[in-house]
Amino acid sequence: MKDLITIEGIEAFGYHGVFPEERREGQTFVVDVEIHTSLGDAAQSDDVAHTVDYGVVADRVAEIIHGEPANLLETVCDRILTMVLTLERVEAARVTVHKPQAPIQVPFSDVSVSMHREADSR
Repeated sequence: MKDLITIEGIEAFGYHGVFPEERREGQTFVVDVEIHTSLGDAAQSDDVAHTVDYGVVADRVAEIIHGEPANLLETVCDRILTMVLTLERVEAARVTVHKPQAPIQVPFSDVSVSMHREADSR
């Protein structure tokens, strides 16, 4: 098993969705990121240069959510996962994008899309 960095609950406002009101009014999206990496060098050196900076990851996730609108959560999730996999030291990642205010006509607690990829399968 790889070492794991997990960032849960990154909140950002965006204008993603297939309905005009979603594009016009926007809504909050919540993102979870799991990064598989090796943390041995960072643990030994105590230097952020030897790990994946989770502050940078969170900022970039928020930029993607704030950025160009997409119709589908799948597209947003893929954009985030692709970004994470370009970061140095990332061996694999899983991204989950939650849309808690999705326009669904029955009671629900959450809608989410998750994707996992190895860095080699970019």
